[in-house]
Amino acid sequence: MTSDDPLPEPDAAPATAPSGPSEAAEPSVPTRSPRQTLRYIRNLLAAHGLEPKNKLGQNFLIDLNLLDLLVRVAELTAEDAVLEVGTGTGSLTAQLAQRAGAVVTVEIDAAFAPIAREVIGPRPNVRFIVADALARKNAMNPELMQAWDEMAQALGCRRRKVVANLPYVIAAPVVSNLLIERADIERLVVMVQWEIAERLTAAVGSKAYNALSVLVQSLATVEIVRKVAPSNFYPRPKVDSAIVRIVPDSAKRAVVGDVPRFREFLRDLFVHRRKNLRQALTGWPHGRKDKQFVDAKLRELGIDGTVRAEDLTIEQHLRLCEAFG
Repeated sequence: MTSDDPLPEPDAAPATAPSGPSEAAEPSVPTRSPRQTLRYIRNLLAAHGLEPKNKLGQNFLIDLNLLDLLVRVAELTAEDAVLEVGTGTGSLTAQLAQRAGAVVTVEIDAAFAPIAREVIGPRPNVRFIVADALARKNAMNPELMQAWDEMAQALGCRRRKVVANLPYVIAAPVVSNLLIERADIERLVVMVQWEIAERLTAAVGSKAYNALSVLVQSLATVEIVRKVAPSNFYPRPKVDSAIVRIVPDSAKRAVVGDVPRFREFLRDLFVHRRKNLRQALTGWPHGRKDKQFVDAKLRELGIDGTVRAEDLTIEQHLRLCEAFG
């Protein structure tokens, strides 16, 4: 079930009519939301009888300098419609709302909705949604995407950005799905676990280089902005994290062409990560291929069939997809 509504307005006295045609009632300006330190978050959760849920990846950022860094790297203006995945206690949401033209924020845990509304306050440029950000592993929730479009249009925002402390359990699919589904995103500035950051930026032949590396780097420029220690979160995760900036590149996207097809090809190829190319392609998940056909195609492409998928460049992966996808 999805709850999709603007944040509630506070109780107010009846409006007073303007005294003349040139006068208009001034809009109420929300008070600045509190800066969420460790003590503040603990007290806030205790007041609502809540504890962070590990299975939902609820680790709240308590280093205020890092929170500021996330927002600063996003370079927000009134022309930006921002998507945040994982509202949590609303700490980042409130900062986004102060700088961006529009914010759509989604939280899967309905128990946190009252906290977020309390912290964020009445802001006409924020739309709060209680739902799963994913419709399934390989697709974003269409209602969320529609809400993002509606807010951007309603408030005249011409750019789309994603800024979020992503829940660890969905970080990889959220990044890849957004890059595939939304060619209009100007940048993503996200906090992810260090393992995902390594994969997003991995070089050819490295241990971390996998299907996610190839897919994201084929569509965007990726940079690790800052490595983040567990001590900067409450509760502390067991791994390091990182702030990552991902800037989609329309020229790269044009080279890829059919992006969903390329993702599916990479997924199937890297299922056989420890096999060489010849073995992986002949034992294809959706139907085995003739060995002579595979060998002939690889010779035609100038690709050695004894290497592994992790040793191929993005350009070589694209050529393989064209031949075998």
